Amino acid sequence: MNTPVHNLRPRRPSAIPNVIFALLVINGIVFVLQQLSPRFMMINFALWPAGPSNSPFMPWQLVTYGFLHGNLMHIAFNMFALWMFGRELELMMGAKRFLTYYLTCVIGAGIVQLIVAGTQGGLYPTVGASGGVFGILLAYGLAFPNRTIMLLFPPIPMKAKYFVLVFGLLELYLGVSGSAPGVANFAHLGGMLFGFLLLRYWSRSGRRG
Repeated sequence: MNTPVHNLRPRRPSAIPNVIFALLVINGIVFVLQQLSPRFMMINFALWPAGPSNSPFMPWQLVTYGFLHGNLMHIAFNMFALWMFGRELELMMGAKRFLTYYLTCVIGAGIVQLIVAGTQGGLYPTVGASGGVFGILLAYGLAFPNRTIMLLFPPIPMKAKYFVLVFGLLELYLGVSGSAPGVANFAHLGGMLFGFLLLRYWSRSGRRG
């Protein structure tokens, strides 16, 4: 399948491109603020269900929740994945388009999470950059489908296209079965879905132009 990322050549190599660097810094700063004022940060900037009358939901939470994290392992995993898979995509897409793509995935994941939370009921917050990260995984798999990725657990090599497929199916299974309580599996899938739709839109727009 043709996508915009296939048709762009990498720019000057960089260990940490500008947008990736900015996202790492912002996430780090926000995580420190969470430790200093956890209640204020969670109530105002986590993503809360939009339905209940006692919910502190605000529209900006569809963006800000993606910069909050539950613990050190949560932010470390997400930032490592963002750095590992996002660097080449930013160089290929350019800073502006990459940031647009990332934020679209974050917002899309948040929208899906609001829908799911609305059907499940309950009042609980959602935090984490995972929706954006899963969107980046999708774009990476489309851009470099046959590139080999070495998994950590288990330590076996896998082509990027299969890596993305396995992760997507795993998230779907966990979401449907409820085997991972406390994890927003459908939000992860939402990030991938909105990322795919944006890539398709860019691809079709490019062909017309």
